[in-house]
Amino acid sequence: MLKQFYLCLFFIATNLVSFGQSNEHPVDYVNTLMGTASKPSLSAGNTYPAIALPWGMNFWMPQTGKMGDGWAYTYDADKIRGFKQTHQPSPWINDYGQFVIMPTTGKKVFKEDDRASWFSHKAEVAKPHYYSVYLADHDVTSEITPTERAAVLRFTFPKTDKAHIVIDALDKGSYIKIIPNERKIIGYTTKNSGGVPDNFKNYFVILFDKAFANTSTWNGKELVDNVLEIKDNHTGAVIDFATEKGEKVNAKVASSFISFEQAETNLKEVGRDNFDQVKAKAEKIWNTSLNRLKVEGGSDQQTRTFYSCLYRTMLFPRKFYELDKQGKVVHYSPYNGKVLSGYMFTDNGFWDTFRAVFPFFNLMFPSLNAQIMEGLANTYDESGFLPEWASPGHRDCMVGSNSASIIADAYLKGGKGFDINKLYQALLKNSENEGPLSSVGRLGVKYYNQLGYVPYDVKINENAARTLEYAYDDFCISELAKALKRPQEEIDRFAKRSQNYKNLFDPITKLMRGKNQDGTFQTPFNPFKWGDAFTEGNSWHYTWSVFHDINGLSNLMGGSKGFSKMLDSVFVVPPVFDDSYYGFVIHEIREMQIMNMGNYAHGNQPIQHMIYLYNYAGEPWKTQYWIREVMNKMYQPTPDGYCGDEDNGQTSAWYVFSALGFYPVTPATDQYVLGTPLFKKVTLSLENGKKITINAPENNEQNKYIQSVKFNGASHSKNWLSHKKLTQGATIDFKMSPAPNKQRGVNAVDFPFSYSK
Repeated sequence: MLKQFYLCLFFIATNLVSFGQSNEHPVDYVNTLMGTASKPSLSAGNTYPAIALPWGMNFWMPQTGKMGDGWAYTYDADKIRGFKQTHQPSPWINDYGQFVIMPTTGKKVFKEDDRASWFSHKAEVAKPHYYSVYLADHDVTSEITPTERAAVLRFTFPKTDKAHIVIDALDKGSYIKIIPNERKIIGYTTKNSGGVPDNFKNYFVILFDKAFANTSTWNGKELVDNVLEIKDNHTGAVIDFATEKGEKVNAKVASSFISFEQAETNLKEVGRDNFDQVKAKAEKIWNTSLNRLKVEGGSDQQTRTFYSCLYRTMLFPRKFYELDKQGKVVHYSPYNGKVLSGYMFTDNGFWDTFRAVFPFFNLMFPSLNAQIMEGLANTYDESGFLPEWASPGHRDCMVGSNSASIIADAYLKGGKGFDINKLYQALLKNSENEGPLSSVGRLGVKYYNQLGYVPYDVKINENAARTLEYAYDDFCISELAKALKRPQEEIDRFAKRSQNYKNLFDPITKLMRGKNQDGTFQTPFNPFKWGDAFTEGNSWHYTWSVFHDINGLSNLMGGSKGFSKMLDSVFVVPPVFDDSYYGFVIHEIREMQIMNMGNYAHGNQPIQHMIYLYNYAGEPWKTQYWIREVMNKMYQPTPDGYCGDEDNGQTSAWYVFSALGFYPVTPATDQYVLGTPLFKKVTLSLENGKKITINAPENNEQNKYIQSVKFNGASHSKNWLSHKKLTQGATIDFKMSPAPNKQRGVNAVDFPFSYSK
C-alpha cells in the first residue's frame, strides 16, 4: 500500500512537472548536438553545435574533422583538433573566414593531427551560450561563451611549464602577428569556399590575460621561435606559459570582415566582462529569445525537441554587418568588396527557408526580418541581383527565384522599414533575366516566359522543379504588385504565369512530368526517378509544389476525392527509387528509404508541406494523423534527431510551426493551415506586445485529433487561421480527442486559400 502511495505521488509530481514545466530557462532544454550524428551518405541533420547568439555574425564550434572538411564536428568522432570560429551554414556549402585556437601541453606541436586530443561526450557540455569539454591528452578543460562578433575562451591547465595555445589561421593565404607586450595576437584568414571578392579577409584579434613565456610562429611546415610576424599560404602561432594546477587562461577574441581596427571595435562587445559575466549575458539573451514561445504540458522529450528546433531557427541568416566606432551599421560587401553603410545578412538558401523560416520571422521577429529585407536591397545594389543562396556572396546552388516569396511575404504581412519598391524592381529583373550563376535570376527564363515552362530537352537540369517554383514565385509577385498598385497589365502577367504549373501536369499519371520544347511529355517517365527534371526529389515529391493553387491542382486530379487518394498514395507506394540521374544513392534517397513511410521524404524540403494539403480536400483528420506520425518518428532531441538535412532552420521551423498547430503552406498570403497542436498550452509573445495563447488541455499521445476549435471564444470551422487576426492577439482553444471528427472542416467554404477557388 505504501509503495502504491509513493508511486502515486511520483506520478502526480511527474505530471505537474510535465504540465507546468518552468520555461524561465528554456535554454536548458536545447541540445545543440541534435543532428550531429551525420555523414555524407546519411544525414541526421548535418548540424554542428553552434556556440553563438541568435543570428550572430560569428559562431564557434569544436572541430573534430580535418581542415576543410564540411563535416567539421561529428558525434562519432574521438578527437578534437581545435576550437574554430565558423561561418558554415551547411557542410555542402562549407565554411569561410575561419580560424582555430587549441590548447596543448607537453611537447610543442602545431599541426592539426599532432595537437588533436581524445575527448568524451561524458565530459562535454554543449549549450547555445556555453561549451565545455575536457581534452584528455592535454589535461585541459576548454570553455567558450559568445557575443555576436566576439567570444571568450577559457582554458584550465594542469601544473606544467609546457602549456601552449596554438592559433591556426589556416591555408589559402593567412597572416599572424604576435604582440607580446600587449599579450595580443592579430591576424587574418582568407580561407573560403567561394562567393567572395578578391580582397576578402577575416581579420581577428586575440587578447590574453596572461603574459607569454615564449612565442613561435609557423608557416604550415616549420615552427620558428622568436619570429613575431609571418605571412604565407598557411600561418599560425604558438604561445607558451608556465601554469599552476587549475590555473585558468582567458582569451578574448573578435573578428571583422572590414579591418583590424574594426575587429578591435567588435572586441568591445566583451569589454571588461570576465568569462562568467559574458556567459550570463549570453544565457539571458537566449532565454529571452526562446521564451517568446512558451510551451507547457508536453513530455520532457517533446519540450527538448521543440526548444532544440527553435534554437536552430534562430541561427541563420547570420548578421554580416558590423557597428563602427560611432555605432553606425556598416558591412563589408561580399559582392563587390567595398565597405558600405547598411545591413547585410548571409548564409541562407532560400530554396529551403522560404517555406517556413521566413514566415516564422514575419510572425515572431518582424523587425529582424525588416533588416534582412534591407540587406536584400543592398545585395541588389551591390551585385545587380537578389541572393538565392548566399555564403557569403552568391553561390551556385539549388533552383528557383524564391526571394519573391520572402519579399512578398514580408511586405504583405505588414513589414515596414525597407525599400519595397527597390525590391520589387529586383523581382521584375529576376522575372526576365538569367543571372551570373544558375541559381541567380531565372535559368531558362526565356523558355519559361514564352512556352509557360522550362523544357526538358534544352539541357537545363531540374527543369520541372524550376517551372513549378517560378509559377509560385510569379503568384507572389502578382500579389505584391496588387498591394503596390502596379499597372493592371503587370498584375495580370504574373497572375497568368502563376498558372504555368498546369503545363506540366500529366493527366494519365496525375503527376508532374517534364515536357519537351515541342509540347510532348518526356519519355520514358519514371515517377520514382530522383533529380533529372526535379531537384533532390522525384515527381511524387514535387507534384505538390503548387503552394498557391491547391484547389487548381485538386481539380486536375479529378476533384477532392481523387486529390486525397493521390495524397494517400505517397504513403502507400513503397520507398522505391531510381538514382540513375546521380549514379549513386544520394543521402536524401537513403533517408526516405529507411523511414518506413512509403515515398514520403520529410528529410528534404519539397514535400514538407504536403501533409497539410488534406485540409484542402475536406479530410483534415488525415493531416492531424500524419503530423503526429512525423513529429513522433522523425524528430528526437538526440544526435540522430533529424531525418535529413536541417538546412538553415527549415526542417526545424516545420516542427516549431507544427507543434503550435498550424503551418504557412502558402507564404505571401494571410493564412496558416491548421494541423494539430502538440502541447497542452503555448503562449506566443509578439513584438507588438500582443499574445497568442493556444490551449489544448486534453492533448496527449492518443488525443491527436481536433474535435473543435474556438478562436477568441467563437466557434471556428475554418481549416486555417488569419495572420492579421493572430497578430491582433488571440486565444485559440482546441478540444482534442482520440478519434477523428469527420464532420469538421469538410465543406469547401472552410478550405484554405487557393488562387483558383
